[in-house]
Amino acid sequence: MLEQRIQQHFIDSADLKYQAAQALGKPIADAVQAVLACVTSGGKILACGNGASAADAQQFATFCVAGFERERPELAAVALSANAALLTAAAGNGDLAQQFARQVRALGQAGDVLLALCLSGNDANVLAAVHSAHERDMTVIVASGRTGGVLATVLRETDVLICVPHDRAARVREVHALVLNCLCDGVDAQLFGEQETP
Repeated sequence: MLEQRIQQHFIDSADLKYQAAQALGKPIADAVQAVLACVTSGGKILACGNGASAADAQQFATFCVAGFERERPELAAVALSANAALLTAAAGNGDLAQQFARQVRALGQAGDVLLALCLSGNDANVLAAVHSAHERDMTVIVASGRTGGVLATVLRETDVLICVPHDRAARVREVHALVLNCLCDGVDAQLFGEQETP
């Protein structure tokens, strides 16, 4: 019984990835182009998310700076969820919705990219960060689930929505991990050429 349940997780995950491949191909390619435009003009990527998405944002920033699957020059990226002092300062002020937005206002400049990871598309602190990014004339890439929530309604034409069409958080997170891998690989391939995979 337990083994069947485990096997079903693998099947469901594989099915969703297969179904999402066509639907997400273009938005991921658009996101790659947005990141390329940013880094080739000397900009940086600010990444944010809550909970497990915060860990994804940190991993993405790590891949940008330390490299993904090859040795290459560093790309400027910062995970806004990595500074515990800044995050808890917002709690002390009673304004948790501004914990990412403050950092975007402090660090973001025109031409930079905000990568916002939000399963529901409705997290107030991520929404505030998007508004701050727009005030700074930054491009926004949102990775969400379901229908994209409120975040899908505030994006501009130059922004990118990568919306995983599923309700289950675990499945959406699994596809988000693949999306971020595709984004890193796409940027590396465009900047430094194709690389043979072992």
